[in-house]
Amino acid sequence: MERLQSESIRGADLVFACIGPALEIYSKYSKVEDAEGREIPLGGNPEAADPHERGFLAYVWETVGRVALEQVLGTAEAKARNGAAGAVEEDARLTALFLWTLQGTNGQSGSGTTTAEDGEEEVDEPNEDEEETTSSKKAKGFTLVYDVVRRFAQPLGIHLPDWEGRILETKKGVVRLLAVSERAKQLFGDAGASAVADRLEEQREVSPQMLLFPEMQQAAAPKIKARRKKADATVSDDDLQGRRGATTLDRVHAAMLLQASGRANALRALIKAEQQRGPDFLRLSNALSALYPTGSEEKRLIDAMLLAVPR
Repeated sequence: MERLQSESIRGADLVFACIGPALEIYSKYSKVEDAEGREIPLGGNPEAADPHERGFLAYVWETVGRVALEQVLGTAEAKARNGAAGAVEEDARLTALFLWTLQGTNGQSGSGTTTAEDGEEEVDEPNEDEEETTSSKKAKGFTLVYDVVRRFAQPLGIHLPDWEGRILETKKGVVRLLAVSERAKQLFGDAGASAVADRLEEQREVSPQMLLFPEMQQAAAPKIKARRKKADATVSDDDLQGRRGATTLDRVHAAMLLQASGRANALRALIKAEQQRGPDFLRLSNALSALYPTGSEEKRLIDAMLLAVPR
């Protein structure tokens, strides 16, 4: 990977360039076994509990994914599945891997995308022959073929359905990373960014964590019937998923939306609170700035937001 990157090969091109040499090693032998003599299949099941059933290619994708995460986010993120401390949350790792894979050798975003006049990504109808990246017509955000995203996510312990509707949308075999502008209601609730900005400006010590997902915070806690193993039937998977607190990625997106709405005082208050919290907010923001495609609305917003950080 280091050699290919030194030759300016990036993203999905880099991934598939690594698979060839890995297959060459595997195909030299009549079979490949682990230390206990159990055969390792080529494909296998990436989600299998037993390591020998995962398949050789799952380990190849995992290795590529971990190296990519270490490069863009740091060592802790690359070891996150093994319980390493200090890693940002799963949605940030997934977003970083998605954008890293989207990069092209020519320095542009993945094939099949065009930049719209407003800076958002607009994409054409997918071609059945395209295998690396594909897209849905005139949808904002960035897209990759589902199988590519799955191959990265599963070996790293990332469960894609957990993030469906929050940062991802999957349709017809294509995964779309939601545009930041689409997350405004989700992050700020019905009252919108202006209401959150007002509270940040009025109460400088208020935690941004407590201002995001307001409807979810106001919802009642899940009801558990006495002496039963399962949660009450009235609590859906979506309800349980929605009760997650705001992540570092959520707070970065909130800052980008405050930047977009011109709420400079609220943005400075949020950034100050995040600096007091720790380094993750700025570390992730700088990583995403390097990963977002040039000319995209996200790249413009995050760079403008970073200019508001006190030096």
